[in-house]
Amino acid sequence: MTQPLSTHRQVERVFLITLGLNLAVAFGKILVGLWSGALSITADGFHSLTDGSSNIVALIANRLAARPADADHPYGHRRFSTLAALGIGVFLLLTAWEVIQGAIERLRSGETFEVSPVLFVVLIVTLVVNLFVSRYQIGEGRRLNSELLLADAANTRADVFVTISVILSMALVAVFGWTWVDSLAALFVVVMIGRAGFNILRSTGRVLVDTAPLAAERLTQVVESVPSAGRVMRARSRGTPDAAYIDIDLQVGPETTAEQTAILTDAIRQRLEQEVGGVAEVEVHFVPNERAERDYAAIARTHAATLGLQVHAVRLSQNGGGKTLEMHVEVPPKQTLGEAHTHVSQLEADLQRALPEICEVVTHIEPGATEQVPAEEAHALIGKALALLHAAYPGVNWHHAHIYTQGTGYVLTLHVAMSAHITIASAHHLAESAVTLLRARIPHLERVTIHTEPPEE
Repeated sequence: MTQPLSTHRQVERVFLITLGLNLAVAFGKILVGLWSGALSITADGFHSLTDGSSNIVALIANRLAARPADADHPYGHRRFSTLAALGIGVFLLLTAWEVIQGAIERLRSGETFEVSPVLFVVLIVTLVVNLFVSRYQIGEGRRLNSELLLADAANTRADVFVTISVILSMALVAVFGWTWVDSLAALFVVVMIGRAGFNILRSTGRVLVDTAPLAAERLTQVVESVPSAGRVMRARSRGTPDAAYIDIDLQVGPETTAEQTAILTDAIRQRLEQEVGGVAEVEVHFVPNERAERDYAAIARTHAATLGLQVHAVRLSQNGGGKTLEMHVEVPPKQTLGEAHTHVSQLEADLQRALPEICEVVTHIEPGATEQVPAEEAHALIGKALALLHAAYPGVNWHHAHIYTQGTGYVLTLHVAMSAHITIASAHHLAESAVTLLRARIPHLERVTIHTEPPEE
């Protein structure tokens, strides 16, 4: 929770700075407007005072939103931030209503006023301040991904156009004596205030009615890019762009274990945080695809990996005698033919036991074609792989790790020492889960071969 709290403190600092500037601008405009009788300046001053009030509301909401989740608010307190932004929108609409009433009354009465140089000095100073505040809030709002700051920045940006219109109206009054232009400028203020208020209400309303902040297509693309992830059946999101709650329904093969789903969940969460950003929580629901054809290539790769082998070009054929599974098996180039034959025969036997519907397993032995990875890069990749394995499987002896390039990705081979009394099924399960972990967490790792063996005596 350290990072979210740090972000909230940064947002709070921005609001304190803008609050001081907005209050100074507001009181300056109101005093000059009342002194001169210029309705548009007075209205603009009350608009700036509303900005200050909204800053105070935003500061309170920001403090509430920084609180961690509790029993009554299991999803946190971020909606207070949304409600505060909604309050800013309401403040703007109320201000617009007050200004339009004053403008209409001025047009009816035909009241006049005098324009002095002091008016222009105050307006130009406030224009410069508004420009600074607007750019400052937009920059910080985007950097911190803060809905509150961006909402308040829209309000301040409207102030810039309002002040420009007031300066132009004062110039026309000073040159031509058209005091009615002041009322028209005040009506223009109403339009700008109303537009800013409507935009804020629209954006906060989308959050309150749970409009998806992230496109389902984008979420699907990111999740399916995770190695070993299945097909995304449904992707949903709610909340705000800076705190999105994401639900993923993922279809996987029936042979997927609970340990593999946990590994995939962590990998998917990390990938979404990296690619999308602003992720508050990710829930992944796994749906077994019972009707799907068995992934014979994946099953063959997993069994081969437990024997320190690699397979490719896995093909299933049907003939009068039943199903035949054919594949090319890669063995270390320096391995003898006898050793290779022993390992490949063991692979054939393992596959026949695991796949009773297969009548025959046909293998073609060939040397593995690999290229060395630069030493520094290989050291970093192997270090990362071993760190992941030691963290996930403490106490297990992983050793003799080597990494190569093949095609466009990496091939990792390593050994794991297990008790001689462990069952083949348990050893296979651990190796399979380790492969899933490594492929999910290390980019461009296309193949992992894990050779299981009893400890040396």
